Amino acid sequence: MPTDVVIIGAGPAGLTLANLLQRNGIGCVVLEARDRSYVEERQRAGVLDHYGGRIFEEAGLAGQVLAGAPLETFLELRYDGEPHLLDVPALAGGRAGRIVPQQLLVRRLLAAFLAGGGDLRFEAGDVAVHDLTSSPRVTYTDASGTTHELACSYVAGCDGFHGVSRRSIPEDELTTYTFDHGIGWYTVLADAPPPRHPLMAIGRHGFAAQFARGTAASRFYLQYKPGAEDPRAWPDAETWDKLRVRLGDPDLPGGVITDREIVEMRSFVAEPMAYGKMFLAGDAAHIITPMGAKGMNLAIADAHVLAGALTSALRGDDTALRDYSDVCLRRTWDYQEFSRWFTEMVHDTEGDPFRRKLAKARFDRLFTNHAAGVAFADMMSGVELVT
Repeated sequence: MPTDVVIIGAGPAGLTLANLLQRNGIGCVVLEARDRSYVEERQRAGVLDHYGGRIFEEAGLAGQVLAGAPLETFLELRYDGEPHLLDVPALAGGRAGRIVPQQLLVRRLLAAFLAGGGDLRFEAGDVAVHDLTSSPRVTYTDASGTTHELACSYVAGCDGFHGVSRRSIPEDELTTYTFDHGIGWYTVLADAPPPRHPLMAIGRHGFAAQFARGTAASRFYLQYKPGAEDPRAWPDAETWDKLRVRLGDPDLPGGVITDREIVEMRSFVAEPMAYGKMFLAGDAAHIITPMGAKGMNLAIADAHVLAGALTSALRGDDTALRDYSDVCLRRTWDYQEFSRWFTEMVHDTEGDPFRRKLAKARFDRLFTNHAAGVAFADMMSGVELVT
């Protein structure tokens, strides 16, 4: 049977879009390559900014999606071990984000969609899109190897950077922008007491950070040089030693490390975020560094704009759908610039003394110039939605 929209990918973008369309009375089918347990348990950090939270509140999803998620308060920034507290919500006029790990958000969005009668098909392999400029079709094989075809009015490509959606667009129809920040993060999850506030540390030994992951666990981050070393080979004792030095906390208690990952600090943008009757959202269209916690929020903002535009188009007015890419790209580039600015402020840059002094000037201005602090907090809280 045909459907209004086929959504490829059940991450934050795809599931947010599916829930919003469902509430607008728009039929959709979600195809996900992985099984349900993988989707629900995939560990990802996550901070939902103020405007991301508003999307779910306005859709009547806050009770299902945001329950128990603590509001952000202070952000602690340490420079050479000296602590500085930044009250981001106060500087942003009371706009506060929420601590919502991505896997928890995904799990709740998935449950909400299915509870509303949503059609979500896991283990969809060999996904391919066809006739995107006329009458779109999506084909896939299920777990048993049976091939299926879905006719639809529109396709939403929410299947991430490596997904089939963007790769299905002819190369001459896309312009892509990439940037390698030359920085890597080694991140470990450990059974260690969480910090009182989200913590980032800056110094000549490199960047480090610590964030709460529940009441008895922490996620730690260490800057490293990609290509020069593989920090996953470091003994645990070396990891803890580096964290104590960079966080300026010689008494930092160790603990059992339960997870190790490498995070690539890279940026990518594809323009436009549309081709024919397919529209890209989230990581399928753009990748951003974790600085400022904008990746998940961009995905949710894309989904919000796309849900409204698709709803209007299916009811006879495609004006917003034609503007979709331009609207989302304005926010994307705004966040890319902020993330790059933040990255340069907190990371040691090859020991370059001039750039280190510039970074210190940026840091000091946050605490000595009220307008600078307000501008920083405004970006952390999220760019107001424009649809």
